[in-house]
Amino acid sequence: MREKVVLAYSGGLDTSIIIPWLKENYDYDVIAMVGDVGQGDNIEAVVKKAYATGASKVVVEDLREEFLTGYVFPALKAGAVYEHKYLLGTSLARPVIAKHQVEIALREGATAVAHGCTGKGNDQVRFELAYQALAPELKVIAPWREWSLKSREDCLDYAEQHGIPVEASREKIHSRDRNLWHVSHEGGELEDAANAPLPGTWQLTRSPQEAPDREEMVQIGYEKGVPVSVNDMKMDPVSLVELLNEIAARNAVGRVDLVENRFVGIKSRGCYETPGGTLLVTAHRELESLCLEREVVHFKQHIGLKYAELAYFGMWFTPLREALDAFVESTQKDMTGSITLSLYKGNVSVVSRQSEYSLYNTDLSSFTMGESYNQQDAEGFIRILGLPSRSRARARIEVEK
Repeated sequence: MREKVVLAYSGGLDTSIIIPWLKENYDYDVIAMVGDVGQGDNIEAVVKKAYATGASKVVVEDLREEFLTGYVFPALKAGAVYEHKYLLGTSLARPVIAKHQVEIALREGATAVAHGCTGKGNDQVRFELAYQALAPELKVIAPWREWSLKSREDCLDYAEQHGIPVEASREKIHSRDRNLWHVSHEGGELEDAANAPLPGTWQLTRSPQEAPDREEMVQIGYEKGVPVSVNDMKMDPVSLVELLNEIAARNAVGRVDLVENRFVGIKSRGCYETPGGTLLVTAHRELESLCLEREVVHFKQHIGLKYAELAYFGMWFTPLREALDAFVESTQKDMTGSITLSLYKGNVSVVSRQSEYSLYNTDLSSFTMGESYNQQDAEGFIRILGLPSRSRARARIEVEK
């Protein structure tokens, strides 16, 4: 019997040509694993295509809810944003796909796993670090690091020569990754950082010019840091994110144009659309500002930066990420409440913050002097805080005499 390899299969340009390439160069039985993370594909068509191009078996996994609850929402609670802008849509999807790919490989008795990531990108790291953490005995095949193809044009030539239909063309050369959380765009005019994205590059969100001429209000409810409702309607995670994507997209919210630092050391330019995610991150941050104690808020910012870096660098299945999750969970026990946002032509403003766990006290914050705060106490602690400064100033005066 021939050995088996499980390929993370999307039906896009790269993975479409990998199935015949694997059969030609490795003589494997190729099992195509299709992970549905909300990319919006016609799954039946993807499965049919995999079989038509040589897969011996296709396994479809519905990962949408697990993707959100096990990966996206933990990052949301951590406040993980990479390099100020990127909400980690692709980064968070790769580990859940790789996890199930490994599980299928072990279940099917496969000896290898394969992916369609290039040797320049972050995704190769994300997939392969997951493989090593979960099943180090499996062989890893990365065709982009082996074959003679050098460009997407070369891949198109290969597809044409083998009679493989692909949606990409020489005129439509963008590389895209889509899931419930976002859609990313690379390539084409975006390869030159001086070029603005073409209007047709964006797929989910309206432009501000096309957005409604009136603001739209949206209320997001959280329980222990997890989003659970929109406009007082309790919703399951998938439906909630889909609805917020729709609301934010029609109001031109969620576009990011970013030059980022890849893990391999290359600066790359990508455009991301994360409409619903932008609302969730904004609202969660506001809820924390209302309910978290000052020192926790300030320290948690460091946690968010490290968490984002771990996710971006593919280090999801690591003891450090698990330890950070434990810290984050301890900060979220009182993150229950609702935030109301105003959306208008790409802008997001906070209208209302409400929580029974709010630490905001109007008796303390008001300009009106009340009994909750004794102003005379301020003199003593300011004198104590200023002691090192006074000591240093006096020493300097003595030296200068």
